[in-house]
Amino acid sequence: MKVLELLDELDEIIEVASSVPVVRKVMVDPNEVTEIVKEIRLELPDEIQQAQWIKNERTRILDEAKEEYERIIAEAREKADRMVEEDEITIRAKERAEEILRIARDNSSVMKMSILDYTDSMLYNLQEKVDEVYATFFTDMYDQLQGTFNKINNNISSSRSEVKEQIYKSQQQAESGK
Repeated sequence: MKVLELLDELDEIIEVASSVPVVRKVMVDPNEVTEIVKEIRLELPDEIQQAQWIKNERTRILDEAKEEYERIIAEAREKADRMVEEDEITIRAKERAEEILRIARDNSSVMKMSILDYTDSMLYNLQEKVDEVYATFFTDMYDQLQGTFNKINNNISSSRSEVKEQIYKSQQQAESGK
């Protein structure tokens, strides 16, 4: 999977990055990291496209079921119309037409429920896979980025404190030298 390769590339960038002695920090090129993150984002839509395909497939299957239902209804009506001319046959035809309509409705209902159940199952599985990908890749990456930013902020605060201390000492020396 391309996403895994991109994450390995991020690991390699961090491993070979210049390190800052004493504070045990590494410096990476933000443009290079940003490019890799963009590539990861481009790779993720495959799962999203798969979800769209499932949705379209569900719609197609429901449309086919509706067409089949309408075809069966139309056939039943045609058959009933042909048999209307004779009383006894008309009664049987009406009964048969009603039975066919009931069967068609029952079959349509069963097919619709099966299709919806299948679609729900596919979407559930896709959702689980997306959650797995998110948990596997982004949680760790986010935690690492958060840790890196925290360390950077701590370094900046420490450096500012040192600068303020030097300013204070310089002012003290300047005042004592007057």
